[in-house]
Amino acid sequence: MRTIDHRVGVPLCALFTPFVMLIDWLTRLFAGPASTPRKVLFIELSEMGSAIIVDPAMRDTQARGAEIFFLIFKSNRASLSLLNTVPAENVFTIDSSSVVSLALDTLKFLLWARARKIDTVIDLELFSRFTALLTGLCGARRRVGYYIFHGEGLWRGNMLTHKVHYNPHIHIAKNFLSLIHAAFATAQETPFSKIHIPDEAIKIAQAVIEPSVRQTVLGRIEQLAAQAQCDFQLGTQPLFLVNPNASELLVQRRWAPERFSALIVELQRTWPDSLILITGSPAEFAYVENVRVGAKVTRALNFAGQVSFSELPALYSLADVMVTNDSGPGHFSSVTSLHTVVLFGPETPALYGSLGKSIPITAQLACSPCVSAANHRKTPCSDNVCMQAITVSQVMEKVAIQFEAARA
Repeated sequence: MRTIDHRVGVPLCALFTPFVMLIDWLTRLFAGPASTPRKVLFIELSEMGSAIIVDPAMRDTQARGAEIFFLIFKSNRASLSLLNTVPAENVFTIDSSSVVSLALDTLKFLLWARARKIDTVIDLELFSRFTALLTGLCGARRRVGYYIFHGEGLWRGNMLTHKVHYNPHIHIAKNFLSLIHAAFATAQETPFSKIHIPDEAIKIAQAVIEPSVRQTVLGRIEQLAAQAQCDFQLGTQPLFLVNPNASELLVQRRWAPERFSALIVELQRTWPDSLILITGSPAEFAYVENVRVGAKVTRALNFAGQVSFSELPALYSLADVMVTNDSGPGHFSSVTSLHTVVLFGPETPALYGSLGKSIPITAQLACSPCVSAANHRKTPCSDNVCMQAITVSQVMEKVAIQFEAARA
């Protein structure tokens, strides 16, 4: 997809930029300036975690009186269900499983956006040419996104009416809020956005967890524990979650499976009566099983595939602490009160840290972070020393802090 975005996206952006600029000029000439945003579309296709991090920006948009819409890849649609900030009927999904479905759904989206009279688009993607084209061609008069200005590379045409400076030194949630400021600005800024965004502005809303769903998930835990001949009583015995995998898009984020196995051994030694659930998707069952077998701990259970995505908040509400690689669960858990420890290597918690009750761990090597918006989150690294340098004892130290906080 990155290759297509570069090889096809660049010429298409060059081709359509004059057309989009001409339409803008004619619209201003005959229709006058654009009105205050009323129907705002957010575009975030590929990052499930970002669909959570953008929630403060979406709620800010609603607070300003606008109706919100969302465009996302079909495979990532579930991430919007954790908080349900966007009405289901206002979400459009694109099937990216094949070139044909991608093309057809793209055309359908352009018609869908025009039919709903979307007047403002917030392109959350950092430098995607595909989303730039969707933004420029969907018919919205206000089009807000990140612009390269004097930077080199990652050019994606001139599709935006409100060009925002992407700041790599503040959290991405604050960058998202700067897009909202630009969308509602009554005066031009070059670049947007010349505002201060306080930390309290990026607090994450909490998921509403049905008691019946929570009881169902607890029942599965108790059943699995009984099958493994492990006693477990919620509230009395500690419950730890260990998420050892990370997306195939950036495997350098993974702490080694044997490190997770060693961590599980230490968790059991420190809290002998604890139950440890090793989590993952159904497709990660074998990966999780490898970690479990490596630990040889009776009270550590393979919990991969045992809950649906919508049941994750219920699972997180039951646990004391979760340890995870820098991946989706670190962000998904932020919609609950779960205390987490998140391991960072190729990316930085300063920009992508969880907005929940989280403690990040990073080795702070000179080469890290090595992925960013400037390189399409691609790295030449094949030896993730940044993750290898994180020790089990370091993680256990933070787990102890989080466990004490959870039980306080």
